[in-house]
Amino acid sequence: MTRTAALPLPARTDVAIVGAGPTGLALAVTLAEAGVDFVLLDRQAEGANTSRAAVVHARTLEVFDELDPSGALSAELIGRGVPVSRFRVRDGARPVASLSFDGLRGRTQHPYALMVPQYETEAVLLARLRALGGDVHRPYEVTGVTQDADGVTLTTAGGETLRAAHAVGADGMRSAVREAAGIPFTGGAYEESFVLADVAMDWVPGPREVSMTFCPVGPTVVAPLPDGRYRVVAAVTEAPAAPDRAFVQQLLDELAPGQATVRDLAWSSRFRIHHRVADRYRAGRLLLAGDAAHVHSPAGGQGMNTGIQDGYALGRALAAGDVDGYEAARRPVALRVVALTDRMTRFSTTRNPALRLARNTALRLLAGIPPLRNRAAAELAELNYR
Repeated sequence: MTRTAALPLPARTDVAIVGAGPTGLALAVTLAEAGVDFVLLDRQAEGANTSRAAVVHARTLEVFDELDPSGALSAELIGRGVPVSRFRVRDGARPVASLSFDGLRGRTQHPYALMVPQYETEAVLLARLRALGGDVHRPYEVTGVTQDADGVTLTTAGGETLRAAHAVGADGMRSAVREAAGIPFTGGAYEESFVLADVAMDWVPGPREVSMTFCPVGPTVVAPLPDGRYRVVAAVTEAPAAPDRAFVQQLLDELAPGQATVRDLAWSSRFRIHHRVADRYRAGRLLLAGDAAHVHSPAGGQGMNTGIQDGYALGRALAAGDVDGYEAARRPVALRVVALTDRMTRFSTTRNPALRLARNTALRLLAGIPPLRNRAAAELAELNYR
């Protein structure tokens, strides 16, 4: 996806961006559109080629439209994905509630969730960045970050240095920029491990919905992807390091008997989930965005979306000279997303039959009242975070 020849690192820039995932790319595109000089660095020699995040919500598609008012940027991404208008909740094989995005038609031009692999989202952002004259500097691993009254100096593993007026950590949960800034990352971790897998399978609910199924360990999400594949994200007590096809089949058999036949496994991984938010998004000339600033459960698929919106908001703030306003606007959003996804995760784990009945009854009632259903859909689509 990216050029393998390393671009030479300049001596100076206005904004140094550490991390060229979706957050860093969105920030770079925003700065390029505004005419702000920047350098985007990433430690990997190539961009990611696994799907990881797989949903782009309505608000993020609106950000794409704001970055390119012609609509070409969002249209390119939409053409690579599968629009899905229904989010269905199940308890085992039994439907509990259905949440439709159709009720958002008056609020957004994108009343659906777009199921698309993360590498496609990155490819579309990178192509836009290159069309604007920018690119990613690879592979440059940042090993030192120091700031003074006049700017920030970044040092790479190869001994190169880059001087910038501001440095942004878009470098993930183990952010070198956040560590250098001394900003606490408050929160904790879930006991369960999570399985992430892209599979080809026969799935009875079909490709027109995203399904979240409650089980005592945690939620399992099954969502359609392009080319007839499905994304499976499941909380399990303990997963193997590389879940195979048989493991995913067994998992789905226990969760929803007779609903799934896994024919092929394209990719899988095991990971553990934290729920954390940085105490601050800024320390002097150092700023945080994306997973460097917040991490949470994958329930709802909001992580990458919140990060892209961070990058866009920070780019606009830097271009306007209003970096103080960035934290005030975006940190409350992260707190809200972390709280929502934590409730979704913990809500699914009860083993008490009476509590399960009460939970399912409450969800049916909510889904049956259009104003409440639309409000929940807007929250999931992040339209309330404008």
